[in-house]
Amino acid sequence: MHHRTVAELMTRDVVKARPDLPFKEIVRLLADNDVTAVPVVDELDRPVGVVSEADLLRKSADQADPSSRIPAAHLEARERAKAEGSRAEELMSAPAVCARPEFSVVEAARLMEAHQVKRLPVVDETDRLLGIVSRSDLLRVFLRRDDAIRDEITEDVLRRTVRLAPSEVTVEVRDGRVDLRGSVEYRSLIPVIERLCRGVDGVVSVAEHLAYRTDDARPSPTSAY
Repeated sequence: MHHRTVAELMTRDVVKARPDLPFKEIVRLLADNDVTAVPVVDELDRPVGVVSEADLLRKSADQADPSSRIPAAHLEARERAKAEGSRAEELMSAPAVCARPEFSVVEAARLMEAHQVKRLPVVDETDRLLGIVSRSDLLRVFLRRDDAIRDEITEDVLRRTVRLAPSEVTVEVRDGRVDLRGSVEYRSLIPVIERLCRGVDGVVSVAEHLAYRTDDARPSPTSAY
């Protein structure tokens, strides 16, 4: 079973900013390239932060507006400094949360979730920028063809990993939804198969209709003395 890697999904032609790029130039950079954020890199092309539309919008939200029906949000000192910033290094979210090209889709998704970010600069072993991967990039695994998902489950999960004969379990996939039917030797094998199928890239859900011949989950009877 092979999870897609960040290297397979990332954008390699990265729009980036230098730390001294002025506010309006950042806005223009985002608009001209139809992106919502850019990594900020130092002179060695190492990401030091990410500046996004959300970072820039903080300046608008902090402006005085006596007629506003919505009160201005209270900003902590660090956020206040960002709202008052005028260059990328003052506006960016830092430090940059980065991924490595060999990270799997699962690892990248967990990293995004843990840090509540929408994108990850991708760096090499010297921390130099290689690309950028976004939430939408990771979601592309769900565009895999149903037949590719079925083949991976049949060959990698059932035949190679669980070592079942092709006749024991049949696999149907429709719109990423997996349906398993057949019979296996041991009851304890069923949740293992289901878990492995859920781990295949592009799988949306798994429904199993599997029978078993031996209930190895039952406790062995004990003899009375």
